[in-house]
Amino acid sequence: MTKRMFIQGNEAVGWGALYGGCDAFFGYPITPQNEVTQWFAREFPKRGKVFLQSQSEVGSINMLFGGAAAGFRVMTSTSSPGWGLMQETISHCVAAEVPCVIVLVQRGGPGSGSIRHAQMDYITATRGGGPGGYKNIVLAPASAQEIHNLIQLGFHLADKYRNPTVILTDGILGQVSESVDVQTIDFGPLKQKDWALRGRENQKDGKSRIINSAVGILPLPPYPDYISWLRHIEEKFQEMENAELRYEMYEAEDAELILVAYGYTARVSKEAVNMCRAEGLKVGLIRPITLWPFPYDIIKEKACQGCKFLVIEDSLGLMIQDVRISVEGRTDVHLIGILDRHIPTDGGMIMPVRVIEEIKRLL
Repeated sequence: MTKRMFIQGNEAVGWGALYGGCDAFFGYPITPQNEVTQWFAREFPKRGKVFLQSQSEVGSINMLFGGAAAGFRVMTSTSSPGWGLMQETISHCVAAEVPCVIVLVQRGGPGSGSIRHAQMDYITATRGGGPGGYKNIVLAPASAQEIHNLIQLGFHLADKYRNPTVILTDGILGQVSESVDVQTIDFGPLKQKDWALRGRENQKDGKSRIINSAVGILPLPPYPDYISWLRHIEEKFQEMENAELRYEMYEAEDAELILVAYGYTARVSKEAVNMCRAEGLKVGLIRPITLWPFPYDIIKEKACQGCKFLVIEDSLGLMIQDVRISVEGRTDVHLIGILDRHIPTDGGMIMPVRVIEEIKRLL
């Protein structure tokens, strides 16, 4: 059954998790994602589900590891400084192949930075901030509806690949209220979690299970050594990269200049495209929905067609590095970043009028 609700983006995280079958939430308050923790504290206990406020972000992520190892659908959320504290255990989650969902509502950095919105965690989210060169699928919604939908997709992909999935939002998306259709989305069947630690009496074969995040020290079947396990994990990353790429093309078919943006700046960019198209300017947008895997090929294809690129990113320039890799030096890649906000404060933001000024300068 579908319900139409007027909710914040941070609340859409909770509704998406509830309708996505989340069993437990472990979290610690940090701005600008406090409404997420508040929602789970209010809604989960009365629905017979688990909410636990941890003593820190380190506690949250390790509780997440435990719940995921037991086979439950579990999640946590945090903001940038808390994200930094979680990195070591996220690496262990990948190594142990325990599926979970982590929501990162970005704010300004580095360090404690600002408590206001920004897009400063792209690199640590898409490259794996902890040890070991691992990969997580990173989903980047651009509306409250998409937050709700991608949370559910995140749980499905986490279970499908036995790997953490990251939902990357920002403070503006978290605070903006919009109408959202709340409903369960069916992404298809999944395998039974016969690997989960549920006690030998609950396993069909009557045997106990072991979860291990140190395969190079303690090899476990079916991988006799570290290299064979690395080969397995690399094949899984490759499968994720091949099968789970998602992006949106908007007015890009005949575009001479293409904007590349995600999250709230994608909304700003789409408005700028609409205003430019009304003036007859051939401008389009490529919006990565997965930041890893990243849509290198379509950007390269457009570069080969002679398109110029303008990245709109509320940072000093992070995703722009992937766009430059994509174009392989065929064209210049320009940036509208955090220093180009309409008001140069932590409460300012990048507005369409500033994007349009740069579009007209480049065309």
